[in-house]
Amino acid sequence: MVVLRGYERLEASGLWTEAPGTDPRDVIVSLGDATISITDMSERPLTHWSLPATERQNPGEMPAIFAPGPDAAETLELDDTDMIEAIETVHRVIARHRPRHGWVRSAILGVILAALLAGGVLWLPGALVRHAASVAPPAVRADTGLRLLREITLIEGEPCQAEAARQPLAELSRRVLGPGGGQIVVLPDGPRTAEHLPGNIVLLDRTLVEDSDGPEAVAGYVVAELARAEAVDPIARLLEHAGPGAAVNLLTRGEIPDIALADYAQSLLSEPQDPLSAEIFLEKMEEARIPATPYAEAREAAGESMDPLIEADPVTAAEAEPVLPAGEWRALQQICAG
Repeated sequence: MVVLRGYERLEASGLWTEAPGTDPRDVIVSLGDATISITDMSERPLTHWSLPATERQNPGEMPAIFAPGPDAAETLELDDTDMIEAIETVHRVIARHRPRHGWVRSAILGVILAALLAGGVLWLPGALVRHAASVAPPAVRADTGLRLLREITLIEGEPCQAEAARQPLAELSRRVLGPGGGQIVVLPDGPRTAEHLPGNIVLLDRTLVEDSDGPEAVAGYVVAELARAEAVDPIARLLEHAGPGAAVNLLTRGEIPDIALADYAQSLLSEPQDPLSAEIFLEKMEEARIPATPYAEAREAAGESMDPLIEADPVTAAEAEPVLPAGEWRALQQICAG
């Protein structure tokens, strides 16, 4: 998670402008694990922003104006000092883990490597990778996920963001990941149906959204990626590919080198996925009150045997809670049409 102790479940009112020239709207702003959720006054989701990527456009001035990125059209105006401080605290944490330079970095590197040598860790690259993954701070995980996403979009194209589908996508994220629990990104040309990145970022291929019979199957693919991320730490998986050098860089400089992320992005979407833990998957589907059968049937249509998931589905049709209303689902299916 990115949100720091003391800022959990923080909410504030604000003014959200969707694009230049449009009227500002009164909104409720909620700070989540890795995102800022923006809803209307009836708590209907409007959009969600990546917390680490959010930028302040007028430092030192009030009310504070934020945007979800350097080239974004949206803006959010806040005068709640607690919310402003929470967002900027996250950014300070990320900044502290940016690369250090000069003799300070060299001294830190020497101390850490000496400690690792004293413990015999460098004799076991796997142990070094596991250690680096275990101590990676939440803010670094989120920042790594965003940097890796940028590398992937250079290969697969910019995420689909048709205007009419943005609210349904935010609602799907809120329903499946929880308020502020992560980010769902739809890619225009992904080579596989779904994947996950550090920082609770879930990637979906457009064909999965466009061709599925209903949102339950898509939700199942998202939950499956959460189950994989729980079974195998995404940072550890990245470091195992990048090697001990990247692990040392993460320990000493607080980030994984760009060249390692670029190489990993090339291989991530073409290598076989980690196996899915049926136990973890079904537990998460039961918690979300989403039936597993639509997901299993979608996998079977692709030629896989999913009988065990169908037989063990813990959520009956009577017990299931809606994922998306029919109108929002139809709008979401057009996310790459804009």
